Amino acid sequence: MKKNSVVLYKNFGAIVQEQDGDKFIVKYCAVPATPTGKKAVYVEQKVREKDVFLLHEGPASSLEKILAFSDNSIDAQIEEACELLLSDEETAKTLISFEELVSLIRGENIADEAFFVYSKIVNNIHFALNQETLKKGELLFSLRSQEEIDLINQKNFEKEHEAEIRAAFINRLKQRKLELPADAKFMGEVEAFALCKTEKSKTLAEAGISQTVEKAHQLLIDTGIWDIEKNPYPTRFGFSFDSAREQLGKMPEEERTDCPCVCYAIDAPNAADPDDAVGYDGEYYWVCIADPASSVTPDSSIDMAARGRGTTLYIPEGASRMLCESSLEDYALGLKQDSKALAFRLKMTEDSQIDECTIMKVNVQVKMISYEEAENQKDSPELKPLFELARKNLKRRTENHAVNIQMPEVHIVVDKDTKKVSISPHIQYESNAMIQEMMLLAGEGAAKFAFKNQLPFPFVSQETPEFPESVPEGWAGEFAKVKCMRKRSVGITPAPHAGLGLSFYSQVTSPLRRYSDLVAHQQLRAFIDGKKVLDKDEMLERIAAGDAASLAAKKASRLSDTHWKLVYLLQNPDQEYEAFCIDKRGADALMLIPSLDMQTTLKGFNEINLNDKVIVKMKSVGIPEQSVEFMKL
Repeated sequence: MKKNSVVLYKNFGAIVQEQDGDKFIVKYCAVPATPTGKKAVYVEQKVREKDVFLLHEGPASSLEKILAFSDNSIDAQIEEACELLLSDEETAKTLISFEELVSLIRGENIADEAFFVYSKIVNNIHFALNQETLKKGELLFSLRSQEEIDLINQKNFEKEHEAEIRAAFINRLKQRKLELPADAKFMGEVEAFALCKTEKSKTLAEAGISQTVEKAHQLLIDTGIWDIEKNPYPTRFGFSFDSAREQLGKMPEEERTDCPCVCYAIDAPNAADPDDAVGYDGEYYWVCIADPASSVTPDSSIDMAARGRGTTLYIPEGASRMLCESSLEDYALGLKQDSKALAFRLKMTEDSQIDECTIMKVNVQVKMISYEEAENQKDSPELKPLFELARKNLKRRTENHAVNIQMPEVHIVVDKDTKKVSISPHIQYESNAMIQEMMLLAGEGAAKFAFKNQLPFPFVSQETPEFPESVPEGWAGEFAKVKCMRKRSVGITPAPHAGLGLSFYSQVTSPLRRYSDLVAHQQLRAFIDGKKVLDKDEMLERIAAGDAASLAAKKASRLSDTHWKLVYLLQNPDQEYEAFCIDKRGADALMLIPSLDMQTTLKGFNEINLNDKVIVKMKSVGIPEQSVEFMKL
């Protein structure tokens, strides 16, 4: 470059004024003159050679002349050049330099015309400036395909006729007669609103539709943008359908004790994240728990991400895990025979009280079996002591006024391809109860251990419920007990958990899928390793954040379950169900359908007693409102 060379600087036409060492001073018009009389604003800027693109070595007459140059024949000349390049298959696909293109269009590259010609080329529909070579400091152009040209023309047309196109779309929307897929691009804003990503919807307002997520949801179904199977609830509560991505890596090598007995990971056949295993060595009972806290330290990036999720989200479509999927291979128990765990070694008294709880890091051999298999082996030498202890512990808790509620549970499965929904009852074996009691013993033992050692710990408690003097039998009685239960509390001071019939309790058995359990494990590991533990305020702050996210996950899970139950009803419109009266509300009866784990109200149906059975059939379903009406047969 030299004085009066024509250059391109940040898309401004500019002239080189002079060289200053290894830099150049360029002059350009930052603000053009206006018809109202405002003068143009010219700026001089010191730049490096790589900051500009050379359009012509010059000399140009002046900056004013290169900016003022115009020639009405340029458009026709560009068209001719385009036709010439397209006439040859090779040149049609070859990048062409700015200098070559100018020569083809104008015959020669003239300094005062250079910026004008450049501007016309880059704004011409037939040519595209290659962005990859631009980054390397080269001005190279390619011919656009007819498809690209059509797309640009369409966008230009839409921009020019934006108001008319928008008005026509809104009219079609009011009639629920969209032209798909073309109209789909206008509905993205409605989708964002329906998924709670935005607080308002301009489209709904223009169409005269109430701005509620239910109305938006129904509109998306009515117009074919969403099908009835679309589940918006995880997204509405801020959850991804994908599991956490950050890798935990291999479990660190550290000194561990060998567990003296084989421990059994007993779970549902479809369970993919077993995080507990139980065993008995003839003297001690072992509750071995997955040990992700060996890698996940407080306030690490993985810890923060887990805190934001709070828990693993379980929905009928699958699981969105609190920790990455790959963590299961190394940290879950039972997927490999040899596992590493944090163990709660329990020594029990004759009356099923915890005499001693020792917490240690262990290597353990794990055998994974289903609840049904455990049920068939409950008299085996390995499992019989566990079942006997569980029965004793249940008796102890019952005598301490534990509340046992037996409401129906169902398992919902959604076929990924067909979206066909199946619902089956959750079969309860004694082995389910055995595992539950062993987990409660681990939670009780951990709480007592923490209290004894004055360790800040998330103690879980629950106030005593106030039951009516007379609780009915059957489903109605179970529902009455549910209504009386108090919310659980988490604090740094141990207090009785009335629902469980325990004086001390903490949740420690699911660190792979519950953040509060992970925090508890971090505290226990730090203590037994002689390291600094979280103080009570730090711990409670983390627990509170995790619990808030966990509460959102529970809502998303519950609403997702209801969503798929409603889809099931629509897929099976003629199916009949047994329903039982569980509450009387004036002239209405609240009914429980056990096979669906669903409640519904039969209005004006006061000729029924608690626990009476009737046969019902689905009458109508509202997917967006999550409403359903049954009729008595």
